[in-house]
Amino acid sequence: MLGTDTLLVSDDARVRVVTISRPKALNALNPEVIAGLSQVLDDTAAAARAGDVRALVLTGAGEKSFVAGADIAAMADMSVGTAREFARAGHGVGEALAGLPIPTIAAVHGFALGGGCELALACDFIYAAENAKFGQPEVKLGVIPGFGGTQRLARRVGLARALELCLTGDTIDAAEAARIGLVNRVLPAAELLPAALATARKIAEMGPVAVAEAKRVLHAGAGLPLAQANALEIEAFAGLFDTADQKEGMAAFLGKRKPEFRGQ
Repeated sequence: MLGTDTLLVSDDARVRVVTISRPKALNALNPEVIAGLSQVLDDTAAAARAGDVRALVLTGAGEKSFVAGADIAAMADMSVGTAREFARAGHGVGEALAGLPIPTIAAVHGFALGGGCELALACDFIYAAENAKFGQPEVKLGVIPGFGGTQRLARRVGLARALELCLTGDTIDAAEAARIGLVNRVLPAAELLPAALATARKIAEMGPVAVAEAKRVLHAGAGLPLAQANALEIEAFAGLFDTADQKEGMAAFLGKRKPEFRGQ
């Protein structure tokens, strides 16, 4: 089983669950966790290409925290050069997570602050428990978000709301996070992971090539003028008619049976 002392990885029905497991430290991100996540995400990308994994759920161990942030004790004595490398490593994890060709869901309970909020933002969408708390409090420490928070947060909730959160360092609850579009759903804590897994399993049953293309076009088109984004969609739509999954999906619909997608 893939994993480390600080990361738990399990696969079921082509859904991978990655659990950050430093509960005594509220799952804070240190260099070991970041290196482990990079390894796990590289493996997940390979498993996705092979068709063995079709969705990923990211969560944290224990009841108090998703990820409380970066490990301040590990950061306190960093030099400019060390801090730059730490930020680059964190960005690398975010880019690897965002770049997976499969859907990624953050299942957030408790604290998702600083690096924890940034890690959740790198996922395609977020489900939150009612006790979840989100924030980018780095200014309280004399720094700013360093793992993509300033940029991903602005793209998720808009520039003005991102400025307010990053400049005040305020923490918001799950209800407010849903109101501003940071999270998709808010659920009782006991229902959080089952709901995230149910969504992941539902997506895993869809045509994997189409899912990957939908994710790619949505992300790529978000930064383009509408005409260019629509042109991107047209080409992606047309290209899928050269896949076995398209043939199978439409034949299954016409034959009133469940499709058997192979990711080809």
